[in-house]
Amino acid sequence: MVTQTPTEHAETPIGPTTLAELKELAGRYPQSRSALLPMLHLVQSVQGRVTTEGIETCARILDLSEAEVSAVATFYTMYKRRPMGTHHVGVCTNTLCAVMGGDEIFERLCGHLDVGNDETTADGAITLERVECNAACDFAPVVMVNWEFFDQQTPESAIDLVERLRAGERVASPRGAQITSWREAERVLAGFEDGRVDEGPAAGEASLAGLRIAQERGWEAPPLEEDSGTGRGGETKQEAAAEADTQRAEAETVAEQSPADVEGGADDD
Repeated sequence: MVTQTPTEHAETPIGPTTLAELKELAGRYPQSRSALLPMLHLVQSVQGRVTTEGIETCARILDLSEAEVSAVATFYTMYKRRPMGTHHVGVCTNTLCAVMGGDEIFERLCGHLDVGNDETTADGAITLERVECNAACDFAPVVMVNWEFFDQQTPESAIDLVERLRAGERVASPRGAQITSWREAERVLAGFEDGRVDEGPAAGEASLAGLRIAQERGWEAPPLEEDSGTGRGGETKQEAAAEADTQRAEAETVAEQSPADVEGGADDD
């Protein structure tokens, strides 16, 4: 297992600027606690992980207990409790990507980088993780760098990718922006744009194939009907709502009845 000394990952304290941004995020939502997810991403962008200080700060701003914040931070896999490398490389090994070579890619990267799952290279450049479905099955097998897609990878192309990242070369996603760093990507996830949203193509060939076929065959989506205030069968919205309420009440009544109620039950005497 690869480890780093504390001096290799010195944590930046949460200063006045970050504190102001955390409060700004809390103010964006009608219920401030809804800001917890982006706030944790912001903490990671500054400190490289979700720290005890970050948990305490978020809890104080949102008037939550530290246990509540910690429960969220440990539930979602995108929040890290150990220091992260400059780049996060996630290899999808869910069903289709695994069948198409994802398992082999992951094993080859482990050997090449001399790390295991969720471990960071000795130079601090790459944190490698086996990840669940990246919702890009039509581009399998998929590798993600700081949440940007790299499609139809092979063990050789994945090794070349991580070596370019370690060398500090310019790397761009085939369906997205230029790769920055994991911390910079975390800041974007927190809700602070970096101006790269329109960089690169938004879709790949596999996604566009269906659109091209539809255009060739003249297929179009049915037009949206104007809102006339009526639902199915010409009923008004009020009538539809009343019917839904009646059906819900009937369903709740049935659910509350015991088998004895339904079958007539036993005599009281």
